[in-house]
Amino acid sequence: MHCVFIFDQEILDKLPRKDRRVEFIRESLVDLQTQLQKLAGSDKLVLIVRHGWARDEIPLLAMKLGVQAVFTNHDDEPQAVERDTLVRGKLADAGISFSTFKDHVIFERSEVLSLSGTPYGVFTPYNAWLKKLDDFYLKAYSVEKYAAHLAAAPIEFQQQVPLLKDIGFEPTNLSALQIPTGSAGGQALFKDFLQRMDRYDQTRDFPAVKGPSYLSVHLRFGTVSIRQLAREAHKRAFPRAGRGEGTQASEGARVWLSELIWRDFYVQILHHQPHVATRAFKKEYDAIEWEKGKDANALFKAWCEGKTGYPIVDAAMRQLNETGYMHNRLRMVVASFLTKDLGLDWRWGEKYFAEQLNDFDLSANNGGWQWASSSGCDAQPYFRIFNPTSQSDKFDNAGKFIRRYVPELSKLPDAALHAPWDAKPVDLVASGIKLGEDYPQRCVIHDEARAKTLQRYAVVKKLK
Repeated sequence: MHCVFIFDQEILDKLPRKDRRVEFIRESLVDLQTQLQKLAGSDKLVLIVRHGWARDEIPLLAMKLGVQAVFTNHDDEPQAVERDTLVRGKLADAGISFSTFKDHVIFERSEVLSLSGTPYGVFTPYNAWLKKLDDFYLKAYSVEKYAAHLAAAPIEFQQQVPLLKDIGFEPTNLSALQIPTGSAGGQALFKDFLQRMDRYDQTRDFPAVKGPSYLSVHLRFGTVSIRQLAREAHKRAFPRAGRGEGTQASEGARVWLSELIWRDFYVQILHHQPHVATRAFKKEYDAIEWEKGKDANALFKAWCEGKTGYPIVDAAMRQLNETGYMHNRLRMVVASFLTKDLGLDWRWGEKYFAEQLNDFDLSANNGGWQWASSSGCDAQPYFRIFNPTSQSDKFDNAGKFIRRYVPELSKLPDAALHAPWDAKPVDLVASGIKLGEDYPQRCVIHDEARAKTLQRYAVVKKLK
């Protein structure tokens, strides 16, 4: 049995030369290579790593290795579906079977359906997920028993995991950000989160608090097991007598488990409704006329750079640009701001997130953006529009997060920090801030933008 990883140029060639995700994968592969060698009890390299177009490399490698079958996991992204179809055809021509399996979710595709046998398009009834769940779907799978079947790579493939420069990339600030890589890194983060999971429901919305699990990038790249995470969350959320967990149900674990269910929900949406990758889930929302032209481009640039004049939005965008991470509450805030304050197409924001997020995953990213723009499944109603100032005051009241990423405002009093345009002149002077020079004036007025958004979305009511 040969283990293979392809640095797929079809994906990589479109990325900037400094990309944390590529470095994360590279470092995780080094860790995987070491683990496989230890498992195989061999001093020879076990993992074969190639750099090329996966749709070509996999069939060629399979034929060179003389294998009878190729095994991989399901991937429902449109580009991946096309790739796998081509690979299956080429392998079939060579007499080699190609099999794919579920791995990165608990339930996928058509495993959770409504009573009428149709896929869910609303999240609340999709909680049938919980009714279907049992110990079988959460059990761990031992890999040790397969160790004897691991084959050392042939001489021509006895190569270390390539350096970033070997595949055309440059080092990033991944190490400086202290983002742990590989399965060891995923386990370290999970162990740390276990101490906080029971408080997740109380801490998850505050960006200045260590509330999230920070496991999303590991879930994205498979360096942590979704079954392990869901198993622990379910055990705490729904303790059973006699199983040794006590009887007190953990609300924090229940809420976090719900986030994992949302992840499965968006994956099955992409499978059954692949049009969401480019168009609105609710097709009538494609009729919305978004802002265009130079003014729209200028607003988008300000949003991307964290220069909108709304501190919570700017802090969130600067965190994204500097670290590749954004707190989930803030993802909703900035997405609502882009679509409903600036009137810009949700696809612009989705694309920017896809370029910047360490944990970018098409199904979740698309689902989140369509939720915020009200065009998706089970989305925020279009007339509910986040007020960025009140969101800032509610979830970063003391301004700790804002001061971290918008340091030019750090000397403002807490009360003025969320809406500097309303700050007393004496406070601005004392803080050394001149609006429009040291920090931008707000690019839109929220109340005016809200009224315009309600008019913009009126077309949806006419089409229903």
